[in-house]
Amino acid sequence: MNREQYEDYARKFNARDYDGVFDFYDENPELSFFGIEIRTRKELTDFYSFLHTYVKETIRIEKFASSDELAAVEGIIRVEGIKDLDAATLEANGMGAFFPIRKGEVQEMRQYIHYHLHNGKIKSVGCAIVPS
Repeated sequence: MNREQYEDYARKFNARDYDGVFDFYDENPELSFFGIEIRTRKELTDFYSFLHTYVKETIRIEKFASSDELAAVEGIIRVEGIKDLDAATLEANGMGAFFPIRKGEVQEMRQYIHYHLHNGKIKSVGCAIVPS
């Protein structure tokens, strides 16, 4: 995955094109983050369809590096509440590690993301968030 391909991935993510996003993933991806496990196109679509009912989430790429096995991104994840999302709703949907957010509130986090690649596709993802 090169920078241009990743920028296409980010554009599709920012546009909520979940099928287009999943096309960048290996046939059997292993996504695990903040207590969420995603292994299929449907699980990715279900997760983000729910989350994006409450927030507008965008990726802003600041730094990018890649090899045949890894794409590493440093960027800002901006989350803007479009509908109140409280802790109880998050917990009920298996997202207890996520932060509640109110409509109109904005959270920006610096995120370091490692995409582990297999045959040019994303096999797994690891990330760390640092408040900015």
